[in-house]
Amino acid sequence: MSTIKRIKLGNQGLEVSAQGLGCMGMTTIAGGDIYGKADEKESIATIHRALELGINLLDTADLYGPLLNERLVAKAIKGRRDEFTIATKFGYEIDDSEQLTWGFNGSPDYVRKAVDRSLKNLGTDYIDLYYLHRLDPNTPIEETVGAMSELVKSGKVKYIGLSEVSAETIKKAHKIHPVTAVQTEYSLFEREPEANGVLDILKELEIGFVAYSPLGRGFITGEIKSPDDFPENDFRRTIPRYQGENFYKNLDLLKQIQLIAEKRGVTPSQLAIAWVVSQGFVAIPGTKRIKYIEENAAAANIILTVEEKMQLESIIPVGIAAGTRYDAQQMQFVGV
Repeated sequence: MSTIKRIKLGNQGLEVSAQGLGCMGMTTIAGGDIYGKADEKESIATIHRALELGINLLDTADLYGPLLNERLVAKAIKGRRDEFTIATKFGYEIDDSEQLTWGFNGSPDYVRKAVDRSLKNLGTDYIDLYYLHRLDPNTPIEETVGAMSELVKSGKVKYIGLSEVSAETIKKAHKIHPVTAVQTEYSLFEREPEANGVLDILKELEIGFVAYSPLGRGFITGEIKSPDDFPENDFRRTIPRYQGENFYKNLDLLKQIQLIAEKRGVTPSQLAIAWVVSQGFVAIPGTKRIKYIEENAAAANIILTVEEKMQLESIIPVGIAAGTRYDAQQMQFVGV
């Protein structure tokens, strides 16, 4: 039985399980599958199993679905709301007919509208951690965070966070209202936050770091042997890192990680999660199956030696992964 330790996320008082559960894959986005087909019953059972294993942090967003993911989470937490820490996000604009416009909206009016919609969809009267999903290029971060600060004062939100922003944006935001957490893609295959100043500023300001896709969008599991193994509508087919020559270059790196995992008697996934958590970060691997939540949770019992960490980091140093982690259009909106 794994025991997931609880850690302080930031210095505002939020305490969470060191491993959370990313719920994105449990529903579609705008009709497209994210990581293959999902089954609602199995997804809800996975959330319940996560809690039994000590994983109380659930990560969702209004984008996922759109809105369907929050509604699924609502079903899973019904009657047990206070046992969970719910993190959701806003910023991708969703219109009144529940359609994504694919624009960004961080205006104060939209902040207020989005939070009320999320509260309704989640079936709750408060959100533990409310993230700005992406920076709105047309609204100064100070205005967005000013509106988020009002949500904290009103009790609708307990703590605020940012996702995929630069060190400079973090500094500006934190001056307006204390930021509790910053979420960014981070894994053995994506170590850019170490190089771009994000981890440095988080340490300086005592802001927590949440690593999404700590399994490289499932690549580190080793179950995807070629780009053709991704399901037909799977959005990973659009990611340069997992296409053509890039895929096979990265697969060669993964094989070296698999050797270390074999030596330890653990799976590559468990090794990758243990590496993230060993740095004091929160990892939120996504899954929609009980089998995988149990495998991921077992990573809590893995203590890496200094030598093992150095070995892993030398196999995939910062910047060596082939191909970008999003397509060119989406890359414009990360780290801004």
